[in-house]
Amino acid sequence: MIAPQWTRLDNAAIIYPSCRTRRYATQFRVSVDLDHEVCEQTLDRALKNIISRFPSFTYTLGKGFFWWYLHRLDNMPVAGRDNTMNIFSLKDNGGYMFKAGCRGHQITLDVFHALTDGTGSMTFLLSLTAEYLRLQKGIRPEYGKWILNPAQEATPAEMEDSFDYFSGGKGHLDNEKAAWHIPGRKENYDVLHNTRISMSLEQLKGKAREYGCTITELLSALMVAALQKTRRQTGSRHANTNIKVEVPVNLRPIFNRSTLRNFSSYVHLGVDVKHGDYPLDEIISIVRSQKKELVSKENLTTKVNANVALEDNLAIRCLPRFIKRPCINLVNRIKGDRYCSYTLSNIGNIELPESVAAHVRDIDFVLGRALGKSGAGACVSFGGRVNLNMSRRIAESLFERNFLKELDAAGIDVNVLFDTVAERNALKWPAVRQPMRLARIGWVGTPLVI
Repeated sequence: MIAPQWTRLDNAAIIYPSCRTRRYATQFRVSVDLDHEVCEQTLDRALKNIISRFPSFTYTLGKGFFWWYLHRLDNMPVAGRDNTMNIFSLKDNGGYMFKAGCRGHQITLDVFHALTDGTGSMTFLLSLTAEYLRLQKGIRPEYGKWILNPAQEATPAEMEDSFDYFSGGKGHLDNEKAAWHIPGRKENYDVLHNTRISMSLEQLKGKAREYGCTITELLSALMVAALQKTRRQTGSRHANTNIKVEVPVNLRPIFNRSTLRNFSSYVHLGVDVKHGDYPLDEIISIVRSQKKELVSKENLTTKVNANVALEDNLAIRCLPRFIKRPCINLVNRIKGDRYCSYTLSNIGNIELPESVAAHVRDIDFVLGRALGKSGAGACVSFGGRVNLNMSRRIAESLFERNFLKELDAAGIDVNVLFDTVAERNALKWPAVRQPMRLARIGWVGTPLVI
């Protein structure tokens, strides 16, 4: 397939260029930990081999009079050893909206959200990893869901803006109420704390079956329980009583799409603690019921229709970009993270062919700094383990520690990698690492132990 010279941003991506600054961008990282040290030169060859298979990844941002748009790059991307999670300059990165790198046993992919979402980026990373292993180790990877064959051409379905499916439909946005936010001292813009929690997939599945819910519903409910406890401990008696966890929803399986661009929505799950805290079993029941209703095809269609209708509105379309940008930024600051206390993004379980899985020790997913709320959780499962990275932009880790206590009370065993010795000592966990700036947060795999 020959990619067009230029194309529109998808509906989920149009807000991200406006909000991007030198100190903030909606950026995230997916990474793979291998059983050997990664060769930078081979990784670069692998990247150049697969890039034509992913034409939607070969675009950069352009600035039109009315909107930002995507235009195709003719130069090749470069994989390097620069393994920072700092906001990368598109200009210095050859225009590309992703940055592939390596350090030690790790292959990392940092992605600007205007390019794609977690599912699209994970597909690209795992395809890159398979091609690297083919070149470096001589394996013959089996191609399928997560690993695409670089010798094949991309399909139009992978390149499409799946939100066009909803154009012209009628819908309405949810009548949301503002949510309580975790208070704390904000760190400098280049600091991101992270607590990595690894759990047994089978144990989580068993516990979810006990409660009659999914793993995402269980983790969301445990977060709600930890949030209400944190609210009480921080003396927020007169603060907002709505506690909500935002859960992104992959729309591809629901609407039978296979795009590698953004195609997701979100739901808010939680409770109102105006009349007191809820026990965990009640929270799970509420969260399960909310998710069943909100993630229905009918409800999501109505919600996405409303978002697409806003973009298609003639009055909004006719506004020049220099007027749109401050308006979008103002709305994003007022309402962007206003309706959720925390985020839990779960890519789900990754199953790889044996030829590739034999060399992969772990897979991780980390969300960058949030603009309004204190932090966010990113989850992915592989090899019988569930890895949850809880990143935050505030110094205090009270919520993370309360969440760990909720996991412990539910009988779920965890391995934890903390930011600081003090946090480790508070709960007597064995793993620890020093606070890290974004430029050094690219760890994954074996933790430091003291």
